[in-house]
Amino acid sequence: MRRRDPIKRLNVGLLLIAFVLSLFAGRLVQLQGIESQQYAQQAIRQRLVKIDLPATRGEITDAQGTKLAMTVEAQAIFADPVMVRPGERQRIVEALAPMLGLDPAKVLKAISTPDSRFEYIVHGVKPDQARMVRALGFEGIGTLPEYRRVYPAESLAANVIGFVNRDGEGGGGLEHGMDRVLAGRDGWQRVEISRDGQHIPMGEDQSSKPVPGQGLRLALLSDLQYKAQQAITNQVRATKALSGSVIVMDPRTGHILAMAMAPGFDPNDYGRSSPAARSNPAVEEAFEPGSTNKVITAAAVMEKAGVTAETPFTVPDHIYRQGRKFQDSHTHRTERLTFGGILAQSSNVGTILASEKINPETLYQFMRAFGFGEPTGVKLPGETMGILHPPAKWSATDRYPIAFGQTVSVNALQMASVYATIANGGVRVAPTLVTGTTDEKGRLTPAPEPAKRRVISTQTAKEITRMLEGVTTTEGTAPAAQIPGYRVAGKTGTAERPNPRCHCYRGGGYTASFAGFAPADDPQLVVQVVLQAPKGRYYGGEVAAPVFKDVMSFALQTRKVPPTGSGSPKIQIYARG
Repeated sequence: MRRRDPIKRLNVGLLLIAFVLSLFAGRLVQLQGIESQQYAQQAIRQRLVKIDLPATRGEITDAQGTKLAMTVEAQAIFADPVMVRPGERQRIVEALAPMLGLDPAKVLKAISTPDSRFEYIVHGVKPDQARMVRALGFEGIGTLPEYRRVYPAESLAANVIGFVNRDGEGGGGLEHGMDRVLAGRDGWQRVEISRDGQHIPMGEDQSSKPVPGQGLRLALLSDLQYKAQQAITNQVRATKALSGSVIVMDPRTGHILAMAMAPGFDPNDYGRSSPAARSNPAVEEAFEPGSTNKVITAAAVMEKAGVTAETPFTVPDHIYRQGRKFQDSHTHRTERLTFGGILAQSSNVGTILASEKINPETLYQFMRAFGFGEPTGVKLPGETMGILHPPAKWSATDRYPIAFGQTVSVNALQMASVYATIANGGVRVAPTLVTGTTDEKGRLTPAPEPAKRRVISTQTAKEITRMLEGVTTTEGTAPAAQIPGYRVAGKTGTAERPNPRCHCYRGGGYTASFAGFAPADDPQLVVQVVLQAPKGRYYGGEVAAPVFKDVMSFALQTRKVPPTGSGSPKIQIYARG
């Protein structure tokens, strides 16, 4: 090609241009034709963000519909890490972490997540806090409407209700135990976000609607719960006990009308409380029941060995069995007591003597029938079944302390159920805390009827009730449980607490308890009181029985139970001849 041949040069130039244009045209055909769908989907994925749509959590109410836990509007704080400038990250962390009470490292991680357009920083923020966050004007930080959990009654029944943590999950009590029922099912929404972080109105928008959670209707009565909580709190403080609990039950239905404990906490600010304060010792703490357990031994020997309230026993203040010494709580001369007198005076030695009329297997089966060694079924997390080994695992001497309530352990609700069974004429009705569920419109679906089983005969239950009335006389161990105008049946318990440091009883303190029911001639209410490691006075008749009287008196009045129309039967304490 020569300089003097311009036609050839033009032709070559045109060929080169045509070649380049053909490359562009081919690439354009590839992008807009052959691979157009692939690139379009990739572009959409870069703009699409999936947003959770939280379900409304179900309410928790007492038996009369008073709200104990409810859901209100709140805001979620989120970040678009792509929009957050690296130089602004530290300033955002320093502003948001203390304002929202968050871990700075968690905030930094959320706003620094690579290749992400959406990260939650925190859920359940109050609307006024969300407004403060928006007012800061940080690019890449935004808010979304959602819900948060509030507890209008504050600490009332808090250990039963539990709380919801910052992630919207049940963190204790029924909030945790029945989280699946309460939580419902969250929905979701996919929206297109522009480069500047704005929602594209006409962009792709897919969603799945949330399903609201169901509410819980409880058997608790707020006024009775408040009284029980006040009474046990005052006594825990007065005795400097580690903890205490009160349970009130209707023996005919199994309904738990109050379940109070001390110390407690405010679920609206659960972070300020200790794990121990947030626990529920009424079901989570196993303890040796002591003399309150003697009613089971009484039921067994009366049903299977023909023992009656008048059966005489010669009772010294101590005896030896298998080389081990067993003794009463106080020294006394050898006495000739009736079996009713043994129960009224809470004699360990007398109880052992009576228990020798049955074999260990019989005693074990009666304990199982009364509910020992099995869960109560109240849906509260962390419930202990206690310890009740089969006789094959008992040592040569275990049957003797088991007869008077040691070397076996229960939780307070199990023990309350024992007395409810006796009060209900020998028929055990499973304890019930949740009486039904409600939908978003408040319509109630009743819970299934609680399980029932006959444990002892009606006659045996009546005889034990008559004997338990002797406990609250001046000759018994709990005259402090007497309520003017009403016949009261009950039993004290004072058991040594195991000391985990030495795996012995030395230095472990005592568990003081009282369980009883009224009116004894027509039982309608059962009250169980437990105090762990009270200082100073520690006998159940001295520190637990007064709490029983306080709570039971209030319950009888508020439930409008008329005074007893008959006098208490005379209990023969000492045998004749």
